[in-house]
Amino acid sequence: MAEVHKAQKVVVVGAGPVGALAALYAANRGDDVHVYELRADLRDPSTTPLNFTKSINLALSERGINSMRQSQSVGLLEEVLKETIPMHARMIHGRRKGGELFQESQAYDANGRYIQAVDRASLNKRLLEALEKLPNVTLHFNHKLTGADFDRKTAWFEQHNNAKKTDHAQNPTQNDALWDDQKRATEISVNFDLIIGADGAHSATRYHMMKFARLDYQQEYIDTLWCEFHIAPRSPDSSFAIDPNHLHIWPGGSFMFIAIPSLDKSFTCTLFAPASHFSSVSENPEQKLVKFFHQNFPGVCPELISTSDLQKQFRENPHLPLISIKCKPYHYKSSVVILGDAAHAMVPFYGQGMNAGLEDVRVLFDILDKHGIYDAGTSDHRSRNEAREAALDEYTSQRAPDAAAINDLALRNYEEMRSGVQSPLYKMRKWMEETVNVYFPSLGWRTQYTRVSFENQRYSEVEKAVHRQGRILMGVVGLSLVGIGGLTAFGGVRRDYWKNLGTTWLSQVEK
Repeated sequence: MAEVHKAQKVVVVGAGPVGALAALYAANRGDDVHVYELRADLRDPSTTPLNFTKSINLALSERGINSMRQSQSVGLLEEVLKETIPMHARMIHGRRKGGELFQESQAYDANGRYIQAVDRASLNKRLLEALEKLPNVTLHFNHKLTGADFDRKTAWFEQHNNAKKTDHAQNPTQNDALWDDQKRATEISVNFDLIIGADGAHSATRYHMMKFARLDYQQEYIDTLWCEFHIAPRSPDSSFAIDPNHLHIWPGGSFMFIAIPSLDKSFTCTLFAPASHFSSVSENPEQKLVKFFHQNFPGVCPELISTSDLQKQFRENPHLPLISIKCKPYHYKSSVVILGDAAHAMVPFYGQGMNAGLEDVRVLFDILDKHGIYDAGTSDHRSRNEAREAALDEYTSQRAPDAAAINDLALRNYEEMRSGVQSPLYKMRKWMEETVNVYFPSLGWRTQYTRVSFENQRYSEVEKAVHRQGRILMGVVGLSLVGIGGLTAFGGVRRDYWKNLGTTWLSQVEK
């Protein structure tokens, strides 16, 4: 650890996985770190998640793993990985024309690499436990950011008393007025050197930063809602009901159902569908819901979820929107920077939302280190502020185009997951790219999914590389088809037909 004469005071807003990892990076560099979280302790099972769902399973991949690996927290990554389940492939489910059910495994990577199913609460718990071991970290739960002056470097938080009505019930001699006074919020002011906003898509940090920075902001709700379902372990042996080492997908064209394994042998499932489908089914779920699943997600009900349980879960679990957010810049001067969903909320179809947020942390601190923030020579207040402002400028310049790229890739991947995975054109391109990768690795030819999920190449560079590969594929296959057309022309088949066929095929491949 580099010698630092005086610790910076770093305030992290948000104690989710991204905020907790940011706090670890700062604390392990010697900063005086204070983490403020709107909710109660996130390790408490009674704490309500911000999206009001009971359980969320996520796909942890290389970018998130690498970011934890470089956190300087000994044993953290090993503890996290102990509580994950490897998913080596997608399992595509469907029904053939003859009526029989089928499932088809599609490996994620030609070299055998895989993503890992992880429970958000479990991951969050490990990160917070690592923070609590550090003497220079203070956790503040039930604190709401209500204001900030990023020029004077002062923030205000409402401190909510965590008293519960059950406490009052256990002490009936306490009058209502006193209990109401105990639970009333009090405001505190906090001085800081740097605020890191990791407080989600509806970020209070971003909201207050917009009063100071000329921040461009774009928010979009896509025409898709999602609802969580649960597949229980198989009775009577409590085993997994389906293969646990796959991410299961039931593609439905304009909608999709997925299932991700959990350590308790259950599966956390998600239905994605246009809002109009939710509205239609909600009008009469007793009649429409099971029929909808039978037609579009064969083998789910009643084989994996009973009819009554399916209807109960659809009725009781919220139907939630999907939001995509882009903004720029991610900082203001030397005093504040936003990470994760606060900066670039994305739809979940690439499994990169959390991974990109964790990677934000690594990239940010790599740049802070590059600018000497933690060197002894920049320990005085003025030089450190100047270096930090230059670092945050570079962070925005580098990270904003990468975040925009993965936001767009995530939106496009929804089409692939809900329908493209069954397309012969998709399978052909995947086969060609993986074949070149395996037999001619020096060419650096990889699928888009491999570049995104199993490497740390910048997202914006991934997008460029994939477009370049697409153009090469167009040329190679186009020439092949034109050649075939030339050979068959003598048989009475027009060359124009083959040219048009090649153009059509390649335009589909390029998509």
